Amino acid sequence: MPNIKSAIKRVKVSEKRRLRNASQKSALRTAVKAFETTVATNNVDSAKEALVLASKKLDKAASKGLIHKNAAARKKSRLAKKLNAVSAQA
Repeated sequence: MPNIKSAIKRVKVSEKRRLRNASQKSALRTAVKAFETTVATNNVDSAKEALVLASKKLDKAASKGLIHKNAAARKKSRLAKKLNAVSAQA
């Protein structure tokens, strides 16, 4: 445990940020997984809604530095590709 006042504060701030980041990353993964399950059920309308939510979470995470912007773009592209494949079948 640190003894210096500023170091003690840094530990508290780091822990708070770590918990927030973990929560947001978990919500991001949940949104992506929800999209993939709706795609698996071939429900195009709800898949489109889930894609909008997942894209929003990916953009937010990229803007906050939680994930890299190119990683967010890549994931969004792959999700859109899955949606297009399902909507072409229907």
